[in-house]
Amino acid sequence: MLVHLRLTVPADLTDDVVDLLSDDDRSANLTMCRGASISPAGDLVECDVARELAGEVIGRLKSLGLHETGGIVVTTPTSTPFVAARRLGDVAPGDPDDAVIWDMVVEQCWAASRPTVSYHLFFVLATLLAAIAVITDSAVLVIGAMVVGPEFGTVAAIATGLVLRQPRLARRAVSVLAWGVVVSVAVVTVLALVAGLTGLVTEEMVTRARPQTGFIWHPDRWSFIVALIAGAAGVLAMTTSRANAMVGVFISVTTIPAVGNLALALGVWAPSEIRGSAAQLAVNIGGMVLAGMVVLVLQRLLWVPALTASQKLFARSQRAAR
Repeated sequence: MLVHLRLTVPADLTDDVVDLLSDDDRSANLTMCRGASISPAGDLVECDVARELAGEVIGRLKSLGLHETGGIVVTTPTSTPFVAARRLGDVAPGDPDDAVIWDMVVEQCWAASRPTVSYHLFFVLATLLAAIAVITDSAVLVIGAMVVGPEFGTVAAIATGLVLRQPRLARRAVSVLAWGVVVSVAVVTVLALVAGLTGLVTEEMVTRARPQTGFIWHPDRWSFIVALIAGAAGVLAMTTSRANAMVGVFISVTTIPAVGNLALALGVWAPSEIRGSAAQLAVNIGGMVLAGMVVLVLQRLLWVPALTASQKLFARSQRAAR
């Protein structure tokens, strides 16, 4: 699998960029068009590189200062049916599905940490679903609330900011997540108070025994273990672009259900459930951030050697199978 680099290069950097890419046997389809870039003024350079090596190539381009004076755009071709593409894949260590492009990871985390209207709306709607799940003792609605909740992106951004030494990213992610919780709790608490005045919601509905949803405000050691596993899986899925694994992460941890239970408990004033829900929320977020940080540290230190070793191991097993 290849990625395509589209570079807008100031004229004084063009020769350095072209030399860097042309001397590297890990790039293909290198093209240059003099004077094609209007803003910033300069040249247009394009090439294809193996996904596994894209991060290294981008790092070298950034060392030339291209990210400050020009532009670097990374896209993924739909199909690359030519011989050189296979050659690049053979040169690169590991498998493209395992590749981590750190610049793209950081960019995704910044995007996930933007305080948008849609983020807060999804947070509120997910919390409403979780609150209704508590009232009706519905496990199905709990799962629905988990899937709708948008919080994991900000949790992953906190871990990424801490590990990659980007305190601004970590602070912004914490702020967005905290505001998401506060706004959602405030909205659902007010609605619970109104529903209480009309008789739609009563204290007994919230505090009664709930076989399907009582676990939400009863954190235990397994809550922390699940948060660790889900956080590790989520960050691994994010860094390797395995979006299909994210759904399992969403429905493994009770972050949003804890927010919904907390809001309802505030609305009917059930102190024990307030404490339990807050503890569950802290356990889930703390566990996911901790596990995410561990995964990111291991990837930074050991990922490339592990991919190289796995490539040799898999090659031997394939030869043995033949």
